[in-house]
Amino acid sequence: MVAHESVATPADDTPQSPHDHALDHDSNNQGENQGEILANAASHGSSIWVAQTMSFPREAIFVTVVCMAQFLTQSAYLGTLVLLRPIGESFGITSPPRLAWLVGGYSLTVGTFILFSGRLGDIFGYKRMLILGYAWFSLWSVVAGLSVYSNYTLAVFARVLQGMGPAICLPNALAIFGATYPPGHRKAMVFAFFGAVAPIGAVLGGVFGSLLALAWWPWANWAMAIVLAVLAVIAAWAVPPCPGARVLPTGLRAWCATLDVPGALAGVVALVLFNFAWTQAPISGWGTATVLVPLVLGLALFGVFALVEFKHAARPLLPFSAVNSDVAFVLGAVACGWATFGIWTLYLVQILQNVRGLSPLLTVAWFSPVTVAGACAAIVTGKLLGPWQVRPALVMTMALAAFTTGVALTAFAPVDQVYWGQIFVSMLVMPFGMDMSFPAATLILSDAVGRKHQGIGASLVNTCVNYGIALGVGFAGTVDSQVHGPEDTKAGMLKGFRGGLYIGLGTAGLGLAICLVFLFKKSRPALKRGGESGEKA
Repeated sequence: MVAHESVATPADDTPQSPHDHALDHDSNNQGENQGEILANAASHGSSIWVAQTMSFPREAIFVTVVCMAQFLTQSAYLGTLVLLRPIGESFGITSPPRLAWLVGGYSLTVGTFILFSGRLGDIFGYKRMLILGYAWFSLWSVVAGLSVYSNYTLAVFARVLQGMGPAICLPNALAIFGATYPPGHRKAMVFAFFGAVAPIGAVLGGVFGSLLALAWWPWANWAMAIVLAVLAVIAAWAVPPCPGARVLPTGLRAWCATLDVPGALAGVVALVLFNFAWTQAPISGWGTATVLVPLVLGLALFGVFALVEFKHAARPLLPFSAVNSDVAFVLGAVACGWATFGIWTLYLVQILQNVRGLSPLLTVAWFSPVTVAGACAAIVTGKLLGPWQVRPALVMTMALAAFTTGVALTAFAPVDQVYWGQIFVSMLVMPFGMDMSFPAATLILSDAVGRKHQGIGASLVNTCVNYGIALGVGFAGTVDSQVHGPEDTKAGMLKGFRGGLYIGLGTAGLGLAICLVFLFKKSRPALKRGGESGEKA
């Protein structure tokens, strides 16, 4: 549930030159170097701002098709989360840590492949990659439903590969908007809409998934597959052509350098193995080779990734020149906050269904205030970062305070308390953490990194959001497996669920502490300047 309006540029509807477009094109999630961007802009001329030539009905279809990437990403997350119990029952699986793979594995691949997918869009074109992402998402949604005829392993495998669809769609959807709209009010509104559909998609995904599960849970996946296939076809007509690389590489060595294949392989495998270890540990135990070997290999490959990117890559996926102390602070806070979000959604749903006995449909109804609160959070954040000119570092701190408050309300809520008590309040508070942290982080990184690394900054925020969710679920699952009581009793399950939520409280508190240190660090230059002015006076 992310508000993306912060990537929009200042209001100015005047058409710009190819050079001006190149700078904007670079700042909207595109990793080409400056020379390639200028070449693309020059080759497209005035047709770059194709949105200005669209009729309103055509533009409405175009914006809807592209925004569905965000909508369906969140639909697939919450739509599966509320169905964990019926899905598990069809395979004879009741263990919460094992069922957590259905959501943790999905978020893992979304977060892991975003950086590389953005590079593929730079090379092959954003429209082509968006269509491919929808098609891939559709295919593995079909397989996820068909897994009911096989076993739980295939269900998890399908969900993991299903997550690559959103990983392809999200960065390229944002790049399409960046390449189609000139800076100004329309562009700001489009990015605001892209962020606003996230909570709506999550809740509606849960609603329709729960309704279809009344017949049979695979229909929730098959219905999504149909929608995605239709979107892929419509996108081929509705989305205008967007620039890719002007000249494709020739030869295997040139392709490897352009795509940074060594760095991509090392980074992706490291992220997958590290997260696998944490997600599998509650099931296999920390003393097993199934967990320890991936953990050690993952850590070793992180070192290999750093070496490749720092020393050998001609076009690194992650230029270390783009990473400084400000970037590290912000990414750490974002990862902590969104790890808390993953833990909060997973364990709140399980408490509502397994302890309070709610049906999937009623669970989604309890989550419905998130849509209204998310919209309000997006509007408030826009005011704070815009006309009210509140510093992004302070907005980021407010976001982590919201994450901390929301998860604390849930962790300490009595089981027999009415919905309108702490649970309802947490539904109103948590969206402010989600929809304030992303735009604030994007603006901070935009100021912290150079102009040529703007796309890297936006991609890093997206990666930390989704990978943080996956990693948070793994951390909490480890604690859940160690502290829970008898799994066949509500009291035993509740003890484990609350243990997981306490980890969420810890990650949120850590993120808040990081924000406070960062806020103090950013305030010191202003305080120093104020002191010097007083001495001179």
